[in-house]
This record gives sequence, structure tokens and C-alpha cells, in this order.
Amino acid sequence: MTALRRRMSQDMQLKNLSPRTQATYLGAVSRFDRHFGKSPEVLGPEHIRQYQVHLVTEKNLGPSAINVSVYALRFLYNFTLGRNWNFDRVLPHPKLPKKLPTIPSPQEVARFLNAVTSLPHYCILCTCYAAGLRISEALKLRPGDIDSLRSVIRVAQGKGAKDRYVMLSSNLRDVLRHYWHQDRPDSEWLFPSRSDPTRPISTASVRARCRLAVRASRLPKKITPHTLRHAFAGHLLESGTNLRTIQLLMGHRSRETTARYLHLTPGQTTSGTSPLDQLPRPACLQDSPRTP
Repeated sequence: MTALRRRMSQDMQLKNLSPRTQATYLGAVSRFDRHFGKSPEVLGPEHIRQYQVHLVTEKNLGPSAINVSVYALRFLYNFTLGRNWNFDRVLPHPKLPKKLPTIPSPQEVARFLNAVTSLPHYCILCTCYAAGLRISEALKLRPGDIDSLRSVIRVAQGKGAKDRYVMLSSNLRDVLRHYWHQDRPDSEWLFPSRSDPTRPISTASVRARCRLAVRASRLPKKITPHTLRHAFAGHLLESGTNLRTIQLLMGHRSRETTARYLHLTPGQTTSGTSPLDQLPRPACLQDSPRTP
């Protein structure tokens, strides 16, 4: 490990970035380093611009993938190397397309869950939907995080290294109790891996079960663990829950992130009246006299 790489790693630890983020940033900086064959310490804004052009024109990377390099290089040059640059100009973020995720109806969610044949995976996916958890948050749950008396689940160190409490519905409590009595895993994790009980079930395993369930249920929509999280927020909104409450349950830092669900729920888009409905009935739809 080079001195610069070691220092950047230490800086990320001091900033309390997640291990996954640290590995991603180090990988992005290593690719930047290898592209020029020089240490980033001797590279400047023009090299960064050339590298971004390379990612777009030769690597054909999309905005999300390029943003990974942008964040990594910003951290390197801003925090580790302390360059006094205008980073919005030197390392601009590519504009991301605004796409709205598809939210399945409650009936489609039920149909999907009924097609999950593995009890642990069924419980994990039920938890994602019932409590609005990210898959990483659901897999890191411990038995002690389930508080049946207060009907809450403690999410320890979720995204952004934040703790929060979310609702524990009566149905989810019954599902988890059934799972606990059936499996009673001897592990610190609520959902341990069968091959290695010292680790939780992997996200890859859960996603594979999702694909099998989608095929078995013959649903036309793609459903993933994150889709169930979206469905949690959308269905709460449709039932009248206010945005602030949903924001806290989802662990969103910004209210604007939660507000996008206003565009996803049929109840919000159909609650108004189209101006066309205020006009007299169109002549083409009026009954014309029948010819004798």
C-alpha cells in the first residue's frame, strides 16, 4: 500500500465512512492512478477532465458510475491532499436522469410474497416491506433489535451511520415469531447464513430468491428488496400517513427524497379533477338520434 493510499484510507476511517464506501473509493482512485501511470499527487484538473472524457467516450459509463469516480476523487483531492480547488468546476457531477421506481400494488406484493418458498427469505422480504428497511438493514438485524412490547424495530447504524426506530406491525411480529420457533438460529444475527452462521444471509441470496418468486408468481413487474421499500412508503402515503412520518421511518436525510413518492402513488395523481371534466360533454360522445 502506497503512503497516499494509506493516508486516504485513514482519512475515510476518521470520517467514519462505511467499509463498502472506503473500498469503492480506493478502487476508483486506483483506476484513475493506473490510467495515467502516475501518482494522483502530480495530476491536476486537466488530467481529471481527460479521465472523465475517457470514462464517457471509451468506457461508455453512465452518470451513476461516473459519479462514483467524482465522489472518490473529490475526497482524495479535498480531504487527503487538501487542494484548494473549485470542485464544482474541476469535478462536476454528471446530471442524473430522474426516474421514478415502479411501485407494486398491495395485491401484487401479497402475490409476490406468497411465491417465496424459503421461510428465512420470506421473513427478510416481509421485514423490508412491513418496516421499509433497506436490504442491508434487514440482514444486519439482531434478535435484540426486535422489541415486541413497544412494537418497534431498532435499526442500528443504517445508511449514513444513523440509528433509528421503525414500526413493528402485528403481522410482522407473528411472522418473526413463527420463524424463530421454527429455526431458532444459534447466531448473533436474526437471519444467519446456513453455510456460515457467523455471517448474515447475503444480499445475493435474497435477490436470487426474489427472481425465483417473480417468475413463480408470473408478475409483469420486477420486484426487488428495494422495490418493497418503495412500496412501504407509497402504500403509507396512500393510506394518509404524512410525509414527515414517512421520512423518519425511511431514514431519509432530505424531505425532498421522500416527496418523490407523491409522484408514484395513484391516490395522489387521481385525487384531482382534470379541467376537461369541467367542460360540457363532448359532442362526439353525445347520443345521436337513430335513423328510422
